[in-house]
Amino acid sequence: MKIRFSEWHDSISSNSKLDNNLLGSNKFSTDQFQTVFFKMRPAIMLNGFTSHQLKLIQQVLRKNFRDLMYVCTFGEDDTLEKRVVYADNSDDSMLLMKDVQEDLLRSRKARVESAIGVRHVIDLLASERKLIVGHSCFLDIAQVYSKFIGPLPSSMKEFAMGINKIFPRIVDTRHLMSANDAVQYLMRQKSKSLSSAFSFLCPAFHSTAAESSTRAPVRIEVEADETTLSCFASGAKHEAGYDAFMTGSVFAQLCAHLNINFEHLTPKENLARNNKLQKYINHISPSFNSGTVLDLSTGTERPDTGYKSRYPAAVYDNIVLIWGFQSELRANDIKDSICKVFGPASITTIFSIDRTAVLVQFSKRESVNDFLDLKATLEGTDSAISVLHPLSTILQGGKTRAAKYDTYRDICSSSASKYFFVDQAEAVCPASNTEPKCENLDDGDVLGLNESVLDETANAPAQQGEGTKNNSKNQDNSDISCQDILDVLQDGKTLFSKRIRRT
Repeated sequence: MKIRFSEWHDSISSNSKLDNNLLGSNKFSTDQFQTVFFKMRPAIMLNGFTSHQLKLIQQVLRKNFRDLMYVCTFGEDDTLEKRVVYADNSDDSMLLMKDVQEDLLRSRKARVESAIGVRHVIDLLASERKLIVGHSCFLDIAQVYSKFIGPLPSSMKEFAMGINKIFPRIVDTRHLMSANDAVQYLMRQKSKSLSSAFSFLCPAFHSTAAESSTRAPVRIEVEADETTLSCFASGAKHEAGYDAFMTGSVFAQLCAHLNINFEHLTPKENLARNNKLQKYINHISPSFNSGTVLDLSTGTERPDTGYKSRYPAAVYDNIVLIWGFQSELRANDIKDSICKVFGPASITTIFSIDRTAVLVQFSKRESVNDFLDLKATLEGTDSAISVLHPLSTILQGGKTRAAKYDTYRDICSSSASKYFFVDQAEAVCPASNTEPKCENLDDGDVLGLNESVLDETANAPAQQGEGTKNNSKNQDNSDISCQDILDVLQDGKTLFSKRIRRT
């Protein structure tokens, strides 16, 4: 390396006039040493060297050549280019390194700018103070906050005040549909999902022109070729930009139903300051089933007067958490199994957390303990009755666990983070921590049956024939047939709740 650079250095210093012919001569140019000009100075482009060889080159230059500078810059395709550049003197060396540092800084800024992407859009919207329109947009706003403003705050009020500083005017079309009486009447018994609202309020893309004129006061024109227009007409929801198109279209129709005439609005008029729209701005619902409205301008949350619950009110004392059952088991299968024991009206609702866990809300509070006691009893026995019991469908596999709603709170509030709920629960509470205690019952009590029920069932055929009382009293449980057990299972369901409370 020293000899090679010495030869090149001597040829440069001995020639007052340099041109491309000298620099490109075969004597100095090879695949690894390519002679070039860099910032009007002769230089060697270093190609194909390992990191160890490049360190060796830098050591040789520092030790033997004060006027040869090792320089790294970024090329047009963001690749790192290494060169050895000749400088006339120390002042020229300092000027060269200053130019290189400025180039690196500009290059890094350009790379950051090219990587920013949608950040420019967010900054532009914030600076222009434009009206932001969304549909059920609470989570969308939360995403924007976490990605472009900062970590999500711990309180709803802090979040609302923070987003209001960046976007002072936000309108949620879902809240707009719920808050206005005229729109509510128009969309009675209609789903308020974006695609449903779009198909109903903007029928021009789904029906004939005659139908569209009755429900769509605002005409929306789309400039597109036949392929793109067919995509718009078919309702390609969740594709890039199409959800925004649907949201804007729904908003335009809702504004018309609020008697906002777009033809009378001037380009300079601020729609967000329109008196008819003003009272709906900055009011969004935290979730589709929250039943509340969040005021982003004040951070306060109040009940939504136009909200109609799709689900029964949660009564936490009536809820049982079940997890760890067989993966092929569905929420309806679990509900059917429980209802076979407790009755068809015993369950108010069942909510599937994921494929490994469900929340079951009973209609009666005492059913919670009854279910947990029965589950523990079935798992503690090994008999034909426990195998044939309706709850055996849920308990199959031996890993099913159940607990009250407080356990669900504890699991969710843990710092552990697992993909499936069953794994989250196992990380938070070991298998022995959440099972409720219950008294030991014999096999007959699995259904809430006492010996008299079994005896009565077993003795029925004998009493109808020539059997005597002595024969029925001496009959043992081992003489019970499979059909007798099935009869007991069928007849004994209604006795369960009475028996479990008496125990």
